[in-house]
Amino acid sequence: MRNFIVAILACWSLNVFAETPPANDPVALKAQLQDYYFDAARRGDLDMLNTFIDSGYSLNTQDDKGYTALILAAYHGENAYVERLLAAGADACAQDKRGNTALMGAIFKGELKIAQRLLATDCNPDQRNGAGQTAAMYAGLFKRIELLDELKAKGADLNAQDPIGNSASRLASGEIRTPAPR
Repeated sequence: MRNFIVAILACWSLNVFAETPPANDPVALKAQLQDYYFDAARRGDLDMLNTFIDSGYSLNTQDDKGYTALILAAYHGENAYVERLLAAGADACAQDKRGNTALMGAIFKGELKIAQRLLATDCNPDQRNGAGQTAAMYAGLFKRIELLDELKAKGADLNAQDPIGNSASRLASGEIRTPAPR
């Protein structure tokens, strides 16, 4: 499998598929490569990741939900994979289609070591998702209290509110506001 992917990536990096007859379906081949890339992120397959990195594959490629390999690896608890992606230049601030980041995914899943590593990147600690929530709000909601001090030290505003008035501080104390009925 690795040799197959190496061959495909080598051809891809040389733009061989740009001039390939339609019978070879470069769009399907690109989708298959992307599937291998994201599957490797979910499983933490470092050998496969290194193959993609060595071939110059775009580390910030997104799937149809906007997930990057970093978001998937953080969510699935693949610490070594997260570290390798960051070292290779993956964008820790990238957001999926809902605006969630790898940090938010790690906090949601309780992957504290990964969350702490992602906190060491240059992302805005008050970066908001599409619902107006921050990583600190996730930490408060999911009772990842140990991360709140680290987020605050990074500059996160624990009193910033989402559109319905929830803040990290409120959520951590158990006070959760819900949208008014329509």
